[in-house]
Amino acid sequence: MRTSTLAACCAAALLLAGCSDAGSEPEAAPTVEPVTSAAAPAAEAASAAPSALPSAQPEELGFDAQVLDRLAQDAKAAGSTCFLVARDGKVAGEWYWNDGAPDKPQEVFSVTKSVTSTLVGLAAADGDLSLGDSAADYIPEWKGTPSQEVTVRNLLSNDSGRFWSTESDYGTLLQAEDRTSYAVGLEQAAPPGTTWAYNNAAIQTLDRVIRNATGTATAEYAQERLFGPVGMASTRMTPDASGSSTQAFFGMQSTCPDLARFGQLFEQQGEWDGEQLLPRAWVKDAVGRSSQELNAAYGLLWWVNHDGPQLEPVEEVGDAARSGQLVPGAPAAMYAALGFGGQVVMVDPGSGTVVVRLGTLGTGASPTAGAYSLANAARVVTEALVD
Repeated sequence: MRTSTLAACCAAALLLAGCSDAGSEPEAAPTVEPVTSAAAPAAEAASAAPSALPSAQPEELGFDAQVLDRLAQDAKAAGSTCFLVARDGKVAGEWYWNDGAPDKPQEVFSVTKSVTSTLVGLAAADGDLSLGDSAADYIPEWKGTPSQEVTVRNLLSNDSGRFWSTESDYGTLLQAEDRTSYAVGLEQAAPPGTTWAYNNAAIQTLDRVIRNATGTATAEYAQERLFGPVGMASTRMTPDASGSSTQAFFGMQSTCPDLARFGQLFEQQGEWDGEQLLPRAWVKDAVGRSSQELNAAYGLLWWVNHDGPQLEPVEEVGDAARSGQLVPGAPAAMYAALGFGGQVVMVDPGSGTVVVRLGTLGTGASPTAGAYSLANAARVVTEALVD
């Protein structure tokens, strides 16, 4: 079951890319050519690349420079466009290949989900909504239906019980001109809290929640409350073909430096430039624990490394039962925003380390399998960190 579902995930995600509107189309297949490197002494280093964060030598930040460079070369071999390692807010190494560049955004797929979660956190901090609210408070079509029992937290935890199938999630949803309206119109398949599924359509309904709770289109809200304040100048959320909905489950365009800032915001417990931009309590809720008991590997639209029952995309409760950690041997407090093709924003709060890797399509269909995965990124902490 697990092998077949992961294969389906890979094929479906490729379909997702092909069905994107022009605003979220991934970059064309890049050529294999190194661009530049920063801080760490990579063989192809030419000049210091501009970075979203200050830099320091790897040794100053407690890394073995040779090991860090080896891990960068492994990332290069896996079809990466960029690889960035930071600690305590300073970049220890920054590499670009395959036509990647610090200011050249690319599709980051489901990393978008973790940004959508953060927008909900900001809206909650502003008093515009509460996680215990019925989602029907912001999605009027659900009032008086079984979906009225679904809370905002259920949508963030992926235990909403909303209808899910591979055909719907990776086919019909992507073909819909208005993806939010399609997602809202699906049926309630199970009582909330009784089943877990990596449900793109359910997550897409958060676009309606954010828009109606804040009175601002989700993409505009992201710019005003997150990208602007944190300095993510090359990042944007994109509309679907209708132009009336923001894509909330994928579709964001970003860069390694911008995503390093995003990871750093969480590593700093929501503080940025002396301001508590995101409440500490929200950070703990989103990434500091499992959001439900059905899948210990999932927080609030973030992947976490807690021990317990494990499920991956395109798996549901009842599939191939297994227990443990998402990345065995890596810190239990580690968490990550992950996207198809091995897109990774990993944060290890214990060491203050942030790792970002972006790459070409076809390099990984799940968080733990493929040419590049969260396990590869975690090696920065388990192998390169010496102090």
